[in-house]
Amino acid sequence: MIQVLEEASAIAKKHFGKVSGTVKAGDANQVFTKTDLEIGTFIVSSLQKQYPDHNVIEEETGVIDKKSPYTWVVDPIDGTSNFISGIPMYGILVALLDNTMPIVGAVSMPEFGEVYFAEKGKGAYCNEKRLHVTREDKLMNALVAYGIDAHQENPTTTHDECRVLGDIILHVRNIRASNSVFDYMMVAKGNYGAYLNRTTKIWDNAAPQLIIEEAGGVYTDFFGKPIDYSNPLKKSNENFTFCTAAPQLHKQLQSIIHGERDEKS
Repeated sequence: MIQVLEEASAIAKKHFGKVSGTVKAGDANQVFTKTDLEIGTFIVSSLQKQYPDHNVIEEETGVIDKKSPYTWVVDPIDGTSNFISGIPMYGILVALLDNTMPIVGAVSMPEFGEVYFAEKGKGAYCNEKRLHVTREDKLMNALVAYGIDAHQENPTTTHDECRVLGDIILHVRNIRASNSVFDYMMVAKGNYGAYLNRTTKIWDNAAPQLIIEEAGGVYTDFFGKPIDYSNPLKKSNENFTFCTAAPQLHKQLQSIIHGERDEKS
């Protein structure tokens, strides 16, 4: 896995900041490049050679159904807009699900020379250094990342989300937002206290979830419920939300989120 990510990273570095993107049909927030396709093809080919009987979900090419309990989930470039613009906050994500449970998660951030890896029950590592989420127990002392996409098809959705974000901002030290895997990994390393987003896909979540959980963090949907990976091959078009944080900060964030929700209702 690490070797595959290193080779995929070399492809990314060769094209970093030198390609243009194409907006995906029906979603102005999402773009892809020829490099996404090249990396995705390389990773899927590598996985199929090693694990020919396993399923694969890859962001650009779709689903390969081998009727297996094991499913690889691949995001060839997370943070493609950053990648196109020459901003180093992007990464390559690969996870393995055993039925509904992530059991392997790996992330490469090519421009930082970092590879993150976790196996279920065996801890999380960055370049072989053990990771742990922050031990800070006061949300007001923590940096929190929040990724947000516009919903031009329903502006009220964006306005409502900004109101929740406003309440969160009032209870943290400051907000950060690369809107990419960089923010997840800053939680795993303990640099950020939390990261939240309400517009993501399965390939954005599977690898970071295991890495953060193995680093001692909590990973739920935005409202504190477990992430649902049941029937993963049917979830490539489904929206995922998440709230991931150190345990003590996750509780405080959920109090804010549910307080805002209750007040609105």
